[in-house]
Formats: sequence, C-alpha cells, structure tokens
Amino acid sequence: MDDNDGPVETSGDYGRACAVEGYIGAVTVGARQALVFGDEPAMTTYLPAERLFLRWVAAYSEAELVAAAKRALAAEPDWDDDEDLNWEVREAVALFDSAIPGAELEPDDRLIIDLEPGQYRVRATYMKDEDNWMILVQLQPET
Repeated sequence: MDDNDGPVETSGDYGRACAVEGYIGAVTVGARQALVFGDEPAMTTYLPAERLFLRWVAAYSEAELVAAAKRALAAEPDWDDDEDLNWEVREAVALFDSAIPGAELEPDDRLIIDLEPGQYRVRATYMKDEDNWMILVQLQPET
C-alpha cells in the first residue's frame, strides 16, 4: 500500500500497466499488445513527423519543450539500452491515461495516433535541454 495514493492495483490490465518498470513496457490486452509508458504520470503528446512520443517532465512551455525534443533528436540521443522493445501495430492506436477504463473513454480522453500497421522498434530515454526535461519515446518501423 502506498501511503500517498491508496492501494496499488495489482490485477487486470491496469495492474499490469502499473507494474511496468522503466519508461516503456508492453502489456498483453486481449489479442494485442499495448505500449505502456511507465515511470511517473506525465503529459504526453505525439510528434508524427518524428514518430515520437514526448513526455513532459519539466518545461516553461509546450513550444519550448517541443523545440528541445527536436534538438535532442537532431543530436542523436543516447538511447537507454534497457528501454528498447518491439511492438506490433495492427491499426491506429489511442494514447490515453490507463487510469480510465477503455470502455469509459470519451473522445476528449484520448489522442488517436495513425500508424502504419507493422512491427516497430520502440526505444526511450530521459533528456535535459536547459530548462526542458523530457522523456523521448521513439518508434522506428522494422523492415
């Protein structure tokens, strides 16, 4: 039991998502795998041109954070070897907070990510760029 947040869920899809250690993990949900962002809750967006999920740890503005993420990618970040997995995408995916049960998701509770079906290499790293601290999660199509 966590004194600050109440009991920790240990069963079901949400419990498995909460059990992910590190920045990324995969959890089987039905016949598919869900990509899970671990660590702390963080505002997250998707930059389609970079195939990048950008997680906000600290920044003064979204524009500064996005610019810092693009600089980090241009400099070829040092991806964490422990934060690397393969993920199969069969259709567009939805980014949402795992605390909201899927059946209760409203359109404003999710961001639809239009990805080509296929296998992706997913890797993550934590980066600092001046006052911008972020977690980068990049998808690379497997050929």
